[in-house]
Amino acid sequence: MLSIQARMRVPAWVSAAVLTTILGGAAARAEPPIKSPEDAACRNEARAKVFSAPNPQGLELEDIGRQIYFACMARTTQAAAQPPKRTGKRKHHHRRR
Repeated sequence: MLSIQARMRVPAWVSAAVLTTILGGAAARAEPPIKSPEDAACRNEARAKVFSAPNPQGLELEDIGRQIYFACMARTTQAAAQPPKRTGKRKHHHRRR
């Protein structure tokens, strides 16, 4: 009968293949680098809200997070594109002659 150690031994190429698959899968799911402060803020918002967001369609968590992120980015880019509104009346200065 083989000992437990003999039964548990895995050829080196199998363990290397498993390790490569695990690391390769992790690299494929890594997030792209942060490009702006708005990007970072929207990523944080998506992480914070992904578990508490309603999910009537039964979507995956990643899909919900993407929806939250893109909605946030749309809000921030829309707010940045609009010029600030002026409050009050502008005073016109007349030159004296």
